[in-house]
Amino acid sequence: MKPDSLPEYSEIASPWTQIPRKRQRRVRKVATVLLLLYLVFNVYEWRKSAQQPQDILSATRLQEDLATCSLLRHIPKDPSGARLRNARFINGTKPLLIRNATVWTGEPAPGTSLDKVYSSEGFAWVSSDVFIEYGLIKQVAPHILPAENPESYEIFDAAGRPLTAGIVDMHSHAGVDPQPNLQDDTNELSGDITPYVRSIDAFDPLDQQIQWIKSGGVTTSLVLPGSGNNMGGEAFVFKFAVGRRNGRVEISQEGMLADPERNWRYMKMACGENPKRVYGKIGRGPFSRLGEAWEFRHAFEEASKMVKAQDDWCSAANSIGVENMGSYLPKELRWESLGAVLRGQVHVNTHCYTVADLEAFVRHTNEWQFRIRAFHHAHQTYLVPEILKRAWGGRPPAAALFADNMYYKVEAYTASEQAGKILYENGITPVYVSDNPVLNAQHLVFEAAKGFQYGLKYHAALASVTTAPAELLGLGERIGKIKPGFDADIVVWDSDPLSAGATPVQVWIDGAAQFEDPIILKKPIVPPSVPNPSANETKDELIVKETIVFTGITKVGLRGNTGQFSANESANVVISNGHISCIGVCEPELRTALKEDAEVVQLVNGYLTQPFTAIGSTIGLSEIDAEKDTRDGDNPETVWSRTIDGLALDTKQLAAAHTHGVVRAITAPSSTRGSTRGVSAGFLTGARNALYNGAVFADEVAVHYPLTISVKSEKTPSISSAVGALRKSLLKAIESNETTSDNYSEEAYLRRVVAGDLPLVLTIHSADTIAAVLRVKQELESALSASTTQKKLRMVIIGGAESYLVADEIAAAGVGIILSPLQQYPTNWDQRRSLTGAPLTNGTALEYLLDAGVPVAVGVGSENSDARNLRLMAGIAYRNSGGRLTESQAMDLVGRNIYSMLGLDESVVTNDFVIFEGSPLEIGSEIRAMGHGGNSISVWV
Repeated sequence: MKPDSLPEYSEIASPWTQIPRKRQRRVRKVATVLLLLYLVFNVYEWRKSAQQPQDILSATRLQEDLATCSLLRHIPKDPSGARLRNARFINGTKPLLIRNATVWTGEPAPGTSLDKVYSSEGFAWVSSDVFIEYGLIKQVAPHILPAENPESYEIFDAAGRPLTAGIVDMHSHAGVDPQPNLQDDTNELSGDITPYVRSIDAFDPLDQQIQWIKSGGVTTSLVLPGSGNNMGGEAFVFKFAVGRRNGRVEISQEGMLADPERNWRYMKMACGENPKRVYGKIGRGPFSRLGEAWEFRHAFEEASKMVKAQDDWCSAANSIGVENMGSYLPKELRWESLGAVLRGQVHVNTHCYTVADLEAFVRHTNEWQFRIRAFHHAHQTYLVPEILKRAWGGRPPAAALFADNMYYKVEAYTASEQAGKILYENGITPVYVSDNPVLNAQHLVFEAAKGFQYGLKYHAALASVTTAPAELLGLGERIGKIKPGFDADIVVWDSDPLSAGATPVQVWIDGAAQFEDPIILKKPIVPPSVPNPSANETKDELIVKETIVFTGITKVGLRGNTGQFSANESANVVISNGHISCIGVCEPELRTALKEDAEVVQLVNGYLTQPFTAIGSTIGLSEIDAEKDTRDGDNPETVWSRTIDGLALDTKQLAAAHTHGVVRAITAPSSTRGSTRGVSAGFLTGARNALYNGAVFADEVAVHYPLTISVKSEKTPSISSAVGALRKSLLKAIESNETTSDNYSEEAYLRRVVAGDLPLVLTIHSADTIAAVLRVKQELESALSASTTQKKLRMVIIGGAESYLVADEIAAAGVGIILSPLQQYPTNWDQRRSLTGAPLTNGTALEYLLDAGVPVAVGVGSENSDARNLRLMAGIAYRNSGGRLTESQAMDLVGRNIYSMLGLDESVVTNDFVIFEGSPLEIGSEIRAMGHGGNSISVWV
């Protein structure tokens, strides 16, 4: 060994060499056995670990998972086919024979070609009986004679009245947004993507608005989650029969499901302004439509991963046997419902307004290959029907719309009254919906009536709230038609359902009458309209004329000039230099006009009448309610202002009102505490600006204060303190002898109120608050009698939901009521005792006020777009007043009565007139000319 080196290996003594050979062989054998045992043990452990999952998985659960695979692959079909009984039928419900009805079956006559169907040919009202048994329509034919003993079934004599299928509302929040508005379960705002929540879990069968809605003929509603989320959750279709009084055995959510078998599922999604406003505001996103598109795509991606994993598992289970599977079927509750969307098991309904939103969502349908049933709100769909036709699945989605509730947000600012007509003409199904409580679903059929007014074919308008939504819900072979085998959801109306004021006489759901003792309005029974393919071709071209002649005038209703003429002896109206020069035969004036080459417009059933005045809205101060830049603004209680100083004219809201005969408006400033506060002004709706000749007919109309529940604030924390503060201010105005340097201060205007120069207009709904202000009025008038020659305070109440409860006291106090709106609805606690009218209540606030001798007018309500409907509101009042109103008196509700109760000089409207073809109080009439004191008039041709 070398110095400082390690020893060679061979030099190290090996212990092995020191063991005898025989013992070495024994050691090798033992080592070999141990090695084999070790290998066997490891193989055993490996096989044990490989088999362990199978050994501990439940065979029962694996079989259940395999059965689930079949359900995952199942594509639902619309329930159809013959039935012996309705699955919702309750034993004990007697058969029913409805006699002498005028029936709208919902189908054209057999053999009618598609071209003729499109133009309303083949549809007709038919005289017929309808026999109902086991919750089904069994027979529709004249003179039905059931074989059973007459005592075994009930008989209802329709007396020739119209009979239709129950109205179907495809967009409602009834039950999840109960009224009055004390709670709300419409939106689950814990996250933007919540396809896993369900409206049924919050649905309240005891929501009293269900009965109000049904009183308008609505028997079935799709109750959706709200539009705060991009994916809002599952929706459910309910029939509005609740508990034993409505023919059910219990009060329950399940008992109200329209399809107990749950063939289809439904989901609500939303795009556009709502989700990005909700989540962008709290800093979570999406902040933009870009973010929304990603939210949609990411959610679909996550759901598709689950769907793919499930499909792979099901394929493997079918291939190798479920008993050999090493895991259970993959499931994730968060994505289950969205996975069902991708599998084609869910009808998707999406809130989308704009072209950008519509086209983006159509892209989503094609990327992830799912069908969309309808776009809701959908105000721009009429502009891009071809985009809708590109949606995946080969069937374009329908458009679920309002008839004319529009302009309330930027997304709705390009809306059109003719949307339903245009969509129908381009192969897209229009459906009118309520979005209850946005619109009161009790009057959903009125949306269809207005759709007809705006040019939609009669049969398509009626279908838009019956057969079309039924089919879109996948229930087109169960509801929506009067046909043997269909559910016995039926409405008998007191007049054509597409006429102003049409009201149910009785409603049946599954053959059970819904109103034990319904109120029936006193109306003449007249045949419903005959569908006319050429009817309601709207005249959109507007021209200006100085001299023009109208013939065929049958009714005149002007101040100081009224008359009625027969169709054979109709009158002429000659317009010269924008003014009426003659009404009657007018031979000299007619010759003069014709020499001047005046155009002659021949009318059928022409009406010459006063125009209408809008009050109760913010029109002229607010263009787009949701956009503060388009509004004058809301004044806090420390600020006093006048409308005249913020008036903004030449807007779409004003133009829409103007083209419907609303020539003038009276508007007060808005308040942060709700309603109006300040000094109102009167102006022309057609003026370009406030300096336009005659644009403002009254700089100062009235002094306004709110006294609704929203008046509660830090300064006035209660209704009582708000009433007390007003009393104190008015008493101070009576007692004050000081002069003020500011003639435009609140104090200065209150002095003018107590001096009798201006009326005091209070926005109140509660009967209790009305009673309180009547006492205040009495106190003030006592103070006035003691200190001034002025004895009376001119007071007007606007709103008036519960005013009928103190009608006699209001009349005795000499206070006028402006019902705003006419058709009151208990959206808030102070409106909770509103009368919804027949068939539920014996009259509305209007009839009680008229009977008590209260001066009454009708205002616009909360939506500025409703101003265009004032004439039809007057028509509803006329038709449903039980003979209390003449046509002229009904039109005074939206005209002269307003000026009278506010103390305005009616001479300002002396030269105003409107000419309609047909009664302005009826659906189907059309404005043809309008004048308001200038040298020319507007004419629609």
